[in-house]
Amino acid sequence: MKEQKMKSKYLGGKSLMTLLASSLLVACSTPAPTMKMSTDIPVSITTPDKVETSIGTLEFFDGVPNRETVASVYDYVDTARATTVFINMIPAVSMYHMRQGQRDIGLTRSNQILIAEQLGDSRPLVLTWNNTSLYTWGFLDLKTDGPTVIELPPGVLGALNDMYFRYIVDLGAAGPDKGKGGKYLVLPPGYEGDVPDGYHVVKSRTYGVWNFMRGYVEKGVDEATDRIKQNLKIYPLAQKDNPPQTEFTNMSGLAELKTIPPNDVSFYDSLNQLIQEEPLDFLDPETRGLIAAIGIVKGKPFNPDERMRKILADGVAIGNAYARANTVFPRDPGQRVYDGADSEWVMAFANKDTYFLKEGARRFDSRLWMHYNAVVVTPAMAVTRPGAGSDYLIAGLDSKHQALDGGKTYKLHVPANVPVKDNWSVTIYDTQTRSMLQTDQKFAGINSLGEGLEQNDDGSYDVIFAPVKPETVDERNWIQTIPGKSWFILFRAYGPLEPWLDKTWRPGELELVE
Repeated sequence: MKEQKMKSKYLGGKSLMTLLASSLLVACSTPAPTMKMSTDIPVSITTPDKVETSIGTLEFFDGVPNRETVASVYDYVDTARATTVFINMIPAVSMYHMRQGQRDIGLTRSNQILIAEQLGDSRPLVLTWNNTSLYTWGFLDLKTDGPTVIELPPGVLGALNDMYFRYIVDLGAAGPDKGKGGKYLVLPPGYEGDVPDGYHVVKSRTYGVWNFMRGYVEKGVDEATDRIKQNLKIYPLAQKDNPPQTEFTNMSGLAELKTIPPNDVSFYDSLNQLIQEEPLDFLDPETRGLIAAIGIVKGKPFNPDERMRKILADGVAIGNAYARANTVFPRDPGQRVYDGADSEWVMAFANKDTYFLKEGARRFDSRLWMHYNAVVVTPAMAVTRPGAGSDYLIAGLDSKHQALDGGKTYKLHVPANVPVKDNWSVTIYDTQTRSMLQTDQKFAGINSLGEGLEQNDDGSYDVIFAPVKPETVDERNWIQTIPGKSWFILFRAYGPLEPWLDKTWRPGELELVE
């Protein structure tokens, strides 16, 4: 009788179970018939006929999605995958465009090296490089050249990074040569040949390797330039008895050098080019699978149809927006330099972790922050030993947590006795390109070298940011901004000392001058 009533109720309208499921959206909208082999089915493993979600109403017939639902969830998951690929592969695509920037100006061989003979300035488009360093870099091509030798000059500091921007080894002062110079031998992926003695030997997981360094300029930029150009050699091990001459191209003022990864759908085209050039296993299977799910597969053409192109454009737009949000409002608390919510100073490597790992888990947001905005990965950029390496503070909002407006005037107060062994600098950057802000000032910032800065009576400094220099401000302490554009700064310390590292000394916040 009870079963008959239930059937009658079902045939005449909705059952109690159906009404409950409809209101809670946790069960199927029709009860399962009672059969001889029936057991109690947990509500949690069933799917209602209608489910309300952020992407609309999803509809099913007894758990089978209709065509509209299939299309909706496929579009959503493909967009999510495209977004995740953008976030996870920023390091690789950034490195690809570092190399492509050189290729575009005709530098395609390992012995063709860029050098900033007049230091870094605002003409090239390079992620947050600075105006006080004698930069030198190039790319090894281990697929073409095989094992490759780098003969390093003395008095440099640098690193090798692979094409996923992973740290390989330090060069120079922080490396095994201890700044005295030496010979490094870089082996390609899967190399099983003989390895001769007399080299610092390292292995790469990619064929492309970024060879980055900066020269110490205590004796002047010209001396450092000559020392590097006379001693730096890069050549295949097979040509060690007759190595080719190193070719140098001056990148100071080189406006043709453009190295910024794209924020549009061409991002995935660049990623595909990199995937085709590198060995299959330079990425783990899960990452390869994620990339393959949006159509990028080694050895196959990448030809997304109209639907997928639209989804990729959406994915990169969302991913780019997330990268910019993560830059200005980082969610990893380890990005904050100083405790509390009152400071806008952040660091590139959360908790100074250059491997982007915490308790064995990948720190995706920290890695994204670093590679969306900057280049070079080495533990030497996050040292905690007084007087060694370098350290960086970044600010993109004012003391009231507002975006910086290039049409207004701001002040940065730098207390006396900046605790650095070498020098410090403040450089301004364009929020769009994350390269030096291009104004009438060549070097887009100030530094403690050269003629020095005007000091206050107590030995402190005030750095002023404004589109036009205020009459009462010394030219040396003014950094130009542009009305209608935002900006951010890096405060660099070379050879930071204990008060900097233990945070007993700290700069002020960026204050809007009313």
